[in-house]
Amino acid sequence: MTRRTVADRIVDVALPLPLFRAYSYTVPPALAPRAVVGARVLVPVRGTTTLGIIVGERDTPPEGPLQPVRACPDERPVFDAPLLETARWIATHYHAPLGVTLRAMLPAALTGAQRTQPALRTERVLVIAEELPTLQQRDALFARAPKQRAVYELLEQLGGRAPVAAVLEPLGASAAVLRALVDRGLLRVERATVSRDPFATRARPLPASHTPTPAQQDALEALAALPPGEGALLFGVTGSGKTLVYLEFLRRIVTEAGQGAIVLVPEIALTPQTVDRFRAVFGDQVAVLHSGLSAGERYDAWRALQRGEKRIAVGARSAVFAPIADLGAIVVDEEHESSYKQSEAPRYHARDVAARRARATGARLILGSATPSLETWAAVDAGRLRLLRLPDRPAGGVMPAVTVVDLRTERRPDGDPALRRRRGVLSAPLEAALEATVQRGEQAILLLNRRGFASFVQCTGCGDVRVCPNCSVSLTYHQSPAGLLCHHCQHREAYVSRCAACGGESARQRGVGTQQLEAMVAEVLPAAHIARMDVDSTRGKWAHTEILDRFGAGRIDVLLGTQMIAKGLDFPNVTLVGVIDADVGINLPDFRASERAFQLLSQVAGRAGRGSRRCRVLIQTRVPEHHAVTWAVRHDYEGFVAEELAARRSPAYPPTCQLTNVVVSGTVLAHVQQEAVRGAAWAREAAQRHHLPVEVVGPAPCPIERVQSRDRWHFYLRGTDHRALARLGRGIAQAFVPAFRDVRVILDRDPVSLL
Repeated sequence: MTRRTVADRIVDVALPLPLFRAYSYTVPPALAPRAVVGARVLVPVRGTTTLGIIVGERDTPPEGPLQPVRACPDERPVFDAPLLETARWIATHYHAPLGVTLRAMLPAALTGAQRTQPALRTERVLVIAEELPTLQQRDALFARAPKQRAVYELLEQLGGRAPVAAVLEPLGASAAVLRALVDRGLLRVERATVSRDPFATRARPLPASHTPTPAQQDALEALAALPPGEGALLFGVTGSGKTLVYLEFLRRIVTEAGQGAIVLVPEIALTPQTVDRFRAVFGDQVAVLHSGLSAGERYDAWRALQRGEKRIAVGARSAVFAPIADLGAIVVDEEHESSYKQSEAPRYHARDVAARRARATGARLILGSATPSLETWAAVDAGRLRLLRLPDRPAGGVMPAVTVVDLRTERRPDGDPALRRRRGVLSAPLEAALEATVQRGEQAILLLNRRGFASFVQCTGCGDVRVCPNCSVSLTYHQSPAGLLCHHCQHREAYVSRCAACGGESARQRGVGTQQLEAMVAEVLPAAHIARMDVDSTRGKWAHTEILDRFGAGRIDVLLGTQMIAKGLDFPNVTLVGVIDADVGINLPDFRASERAFQLLSQVAGRAGRGSRRCRVLIQTRVPEHHAVTWAVRHDYEGFVAEELAARRSPAYPPTCQLTNVVVSGTVLAHVQQEAVRGAAWAREAAQRHHLPVEVVGPAPCPIERVQSRDRWHFYLRGTDHRALARLGRGIAQAFVPAFRDVRVILDRDPVSLL
């Protein structure tokens, strides 16, 4: 401890610890110029040195001796006043410690005192030299070389180009396997320079010349007239030109007014396309921020934005914290997407943070979607957002015709077992449409929102299903690489046909995933070029980009995958979209299940008809009468909203109320049950004592009762008074202490799911 002098400044520092208070330190005179509000500082904490953020100064010192700040590593603060104000709101609204919130707002390279890696380095990389687009080619070439096939297909999943170690180490493959592939001309090894600007060497498209339609021009004028800090919903059918409106409005903000802008996209898969479009207009003023980049790449982009060298940040949800001083606009594209919600503390929603930051900085907020979230639509009804409509596709484009295939009435043919099995996945109308589309030289997209080869493995003798030892879910069978995988905790085990319960040899694969769909499409179209896009096939940084570039160049005939292919993609040669199983997700025990199903169907249907050719959409379902399906067929968002909102009133769910989901988890089920019951009772008593109009619902086991070896119960807080809800949530976060050390309590304000 040190004694204070009269001249000592005293600052409050937020630490990245689960603490709901700041700690006070003195500032030595030598550090005074740098140790200002918003700056990073190194301070002593419990015998160690920790990096914190100065969040305020004190006129009246606290009792007792204080320790001094040890270092201030930056010449300028990492947080300006509006960003710090936004951080305080996030911490309060989402019941998170301020220090944890501030840490989440910075790139990883700035959350520690270590220096980042040099800007350039060289390394050996593997590159696919010869593409093998069909499964038949692979079966012939790799008939006696399964390890070579595993290496080739992993490199393909990583985008066709990856460091040698990134391919060989996960498979335990030897250098001999690599040499064999190189000798066969299938792969080549290059020495590559790794740049910290991942888009620096990417070919930049020429800016397209467009004349705004009358509806687009009206939207632009309305956006220009928005008061500072206010927002609008750009509500347009898929393919209506929302991106053009973003570009033209940001041209006024950035080029004419000299301000900065943030553009959020929901998926990393959409980032390359979005970056290409914005770089075509704004050149090197665009920086990219998302989790798919290395820590060094994000650090360089962050610093370039902070210094004003770049004026537009494009990225996923964390880009909402980009350090742009004179912020003029924030765009949230596909604002309805649940991926804008952070799954770890602070559990913020980027759309709502964008609205708060816009108010703090005076920036205009633009939310864009063809299928807005019900919360955003309610904000329009309440007058908090202005509604701007783009009702039509430009240049006379029309929405695709949608046909529903009722799988309950589809008959499977007798005889050929392979054809009978395939008919359970690809109906006769969809299979015929696929063949005709490829024969015409056009492209198709197939959606199946379930990855892997088979959903689960079941013994036909006793009915036992192989489940994850850590989570209360079945294991998914994957064919490449072969094995059983848990999609929650990533537990993996070998596939064996013998049943662990009864010892029988009659295990069957049930359900269909994207890997099996890929094999079936290859049976129907043996000469077609097929690509699969899901989490398994896009693990590499550039995997999304490589697949979409090939598809855009016409080198892929059929693109199939999960929900990542359903949004934001614009390819004019796509004339057929097929939804393999529209029922996936409709009947989940979650209040947003119908809303998400409608959004997914509407969005994927909108991938067709971007050009001048006739197009069609086929939706396969066993519940054609479900309102998510019937309104999607009609391309009628407002009809769906009217029906869905009525169902949200009783029992009440957002947007007719607000929720906080309180999840209690632990390694001992009895402890979890006891603390969930005690926590719900504590919340009810606190609400009554303070006269808070908040209903406590539960407790009960979570729909997925066990995840990553932790049992889970939950209860939730429901009410229409957001201040009362926030007050009770803060009380639980700060005052309710579990009686058992293994028990954790997590509060999720404004949850996108109760699963």
